[in-house]
Amino acid sequence: MSTAATLTPEQVRRRSLQSGTIGAIVEWYEYTIYGVAAALVFGHLFFPNLSPGIGQIVSLASFGVGFLARPLGAFVAGHLGDRIGRKSTLILTFSIMTVATAAIGLMPTYDQIGVAAPLLLCVLRLAQGFAVGGEWGGAAIVAVENAPRARRGYFGSWPQIGVSAGLLLGTAAVSFSSWISGDAFDQWGWRVPFLLSILLASVGFFIRLRATESPAFLAEKEKMDAELERRKAPAAILFRHHRRPLLITIFGRFAEAGNYYLFTTFVLSYVTGTLGVPESHGLTASMIGAAVNIVMIPVFGALSDRIGRVRTFLLGGALIVVTTWPVFALIETGELWGIVLGVVLFLALGHALVYAPLPALYCEMFPTSVRYSGISIGYQMASIILASFTPALASAMVLWAGGSLWMVIAFAIGTTLIAMVAIAFAPDRRHLELDEIGDAAPETVAESR
Repeated sequence: MSTAATLTPEQVRRRSLQSGTIGAIVEWYEYTIYGVAAALVFGHLFFPNLSPGIGQIVSLASFGVGFLARPLGAFVAGHLGDRIGRKSTLILTFSIMTVATAAIGLMPTYDQIGVAAPLLLCVLRLAQGFAVGGEWGGAAIVAVENAPRARRGYFGSWPQIGVSAGLLLGTAAVSFSSWISGDAFDQWGWRVPFLLSILLASVGFFIRLRATESPAFLAEKEKMDAELERRKAPAAILFRHHRRPLLITIFGRFAEAGNYYLFTTFVLSYVTGTLGVPESHGLTASMIGAAVNIVMIPVFGALSDRIGRVRTFLLGGALIVVTTWPVFALIETGELWGIVLGVVLFLALGHALVYAPLPALYCEMFPTSVRYSGISIGYQMASIILASFTPALASAMVLWAGGSLWMVIAFAIGTTLIAMVAIAFAPDRRHLELDEIGDAAPETVAESR
C-alpha cells in the first residue's frame, strides 16, 4: 500500500476526498435506515402496547435517542482526532457504526423478548449516535485540510452529500426490501437494509484504509509534540480560547439541522399517518429530493469559493424563510407531484445553500490543533439541541394544532432566522491559508471578506 511519501499531492488529495465522502455516505446510509424504519414499522414492532399516534411519536423519539450520544462521540473523537490523527479516528467511528447497524438488523422484537427489545434498540441507537458524533468533523476536515486554498468550499462540500446520498441509498434499500418481502415486510423485510450495510461497510473500510493522514495534522503534531500545551485536552483549549467560533458553529446549524429531518423523516410519517397517502409517495419524494440535493451541494460549495461562505449561507437561509409555507402547502395536497415538488424545493435550494459551505467555514474558524474538537463538538451540540427530537416534536405539534402545520412552519422559520444571525458574525477566511489562523483567539486573526 502506498504511503504519503510515495503519493503525489493530487493522489493524497483524491484519496482524502474519497475517504471523507464515501465513508460519510456509508455511515449516513446506516443512520438513515433507522429513521425510515422508525417512521414505518418500529412503532408497532417495538412499542405495540401504545396507541398508534403515541406509538408513532415514541418510535420517532427513539430516532432522536441517537442524538443524545452524538456530543459524547464528538468529544471523544475530537480528542483522538486532534491528538492521534484524523484517519485512525475515522476508522474507529466507522467500525462502531457498522457493528451497531448490523446488530439492529438481527435483534428480536417486542413480541419475542418483551420490554428488553425497545431497550436494546435504544442502546444500539446510542452507539450509532456516538459513531456519527465523531464522523462528520473528521470527514469534513480530511477534505478541507487537503484542498487547494481557492477550492476549500468545493472540496469541503463533498462529504456533505453523505447525508443525502445515505438517505437516497437507505430509502432505496427500504423500498427494494418492501418490494421483495411484500406482506412479510414487518416480519423480516425491514431487516434487509440493516444487513446490507455490512457489504457497504466493506467498501468504506477499503477506502479509508487507503487514505493517508492529513498533512496539516502531521505538521501540527511535529511542531507541538514538545510543547506543554499539547498535553492538555483539546476541548479544554477550545472552551478557553475559542468560545466565539464554537457558539457560531452551534447556532449556525439551526437552519439545516432540524429542518432536514422535518422534510425527510417527519414528512414521511406525516403523509402516511396524517394524510393517509401510500408510503411510496413519501419514499419517492425523499429519493428524488436527495438525488437533487446531491447534485446541488457541490455547486453551492463552489459558489462559496467565489462569493464567500457567509453570503452563500445567508442566501440559503433567506430562501428557507420565504419558501417554507409554500413547500408545506405543496406537501399538504397529498398528491405525489406536490409532495415531490415540495421536498425537492427545500433540499435543492435552501438546504443545499446553507449546508454546502459549512465544512470550509467551520474549518476556517479553528486552528489545526483543536479543529477536530471544535467543529465536531459545535456541530453535534447543535444536533442534540435542535435536530434530535425534531421529527417527534413536529408530530406532537401537529396533534396539538389539530392537524394543522402552522406550528411546524413557525418552528422552521424561527430556527433558520437564529442561524442567519449567528453566521452573520462569522469570519469569511477563504483567502487565508489554514495555517495562518494559528492558535490565537479567532477574533484577533486578520479576516478577508
